[in-house]
Amino acid sequence: MKPLLIINFKTYIEASGKQAVMLAKLIDKLAKKASVAIAVETADLYAVSKAVKLPIFAQHIDPIEEGAHTGSVLAKDVKENGARGTILNHSEKKMRYRDLRRSKEIARKNRLKTVVCVNSVHTLRRVRRFKPDYIAIESPALIGTGISVSTARPGLIKKAVKAARGVPMLAGAGISSGSDVKRALELGASGVLAASAIVRARNQKAIILEMINALR
Repeated sequence: MKPLLIINFKTYIEASGKQAVMLAKLIDKLAKKASVAIAVETADLYAVSKAVKLPIFAQHIDPIEEGAHTGSVLAKDVKENGARGTILNHSEKKMRYRDLRRSKEIARKNRLKTVVCVNSVHTLRRVRRFKPDYIAIESPALIGTGISVSTARPGLIKKAVKAARGVPMLAGAGISSGSDVKRALELGASGVLAASAIVRARNQKAIILEMINALR
């Protein structure tokens, strides 16, 4: 399995609406044979999926199926609008364990891959039981700081890789450079989650290339 880079657009203005399409096209052009995916806002899924060939993830789905659920995010709908997977339980969109497990089941039913985020090895062990496609370990205090989990908490990555027991493990929080990516892979991670370091960069092309080259 190739190391994976997932770029989370969050709801930054630099990666919403028309800007989401523009950034997705840039990433698509630079990715070439590297394993790169993007996570975009629900409202941008359709437009972005029509513009690029990159795998696209929803940033969240709710533990519901068709019915009276005003304002919820439906797995079937994100699938039909171009998503190939979804992030679940990001530190900015926490879920109760039972809802998380149900969302995972619904995602599988709709053939959506899942990246389940956790903030501790204890939570990772619980999540591992329902076999997501990826588990992402993140330290919430480092998100958006520019201080990477692979630098500040390398022991957390090592413990997480061991506890994941074969489920591919991604490193998230503060991933800001190619060296952060390389270090995470050296610690045993199967890839990384990155966000603001790319989305809000003055030179997006340069940092995208730096991280992609580190994957190789």
